[in-house]
Amino acid sequence: MIVPMLLQAAGEFNASYTGAWAMMGAAIGAGLAAVGAGIGIAGVGGKAVEAMARQPEMAGKVVTQGLIFAALVEGAALIAIVVAFLVVGKF
Repeated sequence: MIVPMLLQAAGEFNASYTGAWAMMGAAIGAGLAAVGAGIGIAGVGGKAVEAMARQPEMAGKVVTQGLIFAALVEGAALIAIVVAFLVVGKF
């Protein structure tokens, strides 16, 4: 079902299709970046809780490092979303 549709789109290729495919790709990229950030932050949070359960005396240090790593993951996702918006802005 999808292959004939893609072949038809390739046969009728023009500038408007280029913009549409770019916007679709940007939307998929932004969505994957958000999902990846959610998975990454969940992993950091889960491992931080495990570490605090094993060594409660290190809880303050673990929380600080966990927040730093979560911020780095979120920053990477934000950069990916900005790039997706830049792609949309080109078309």
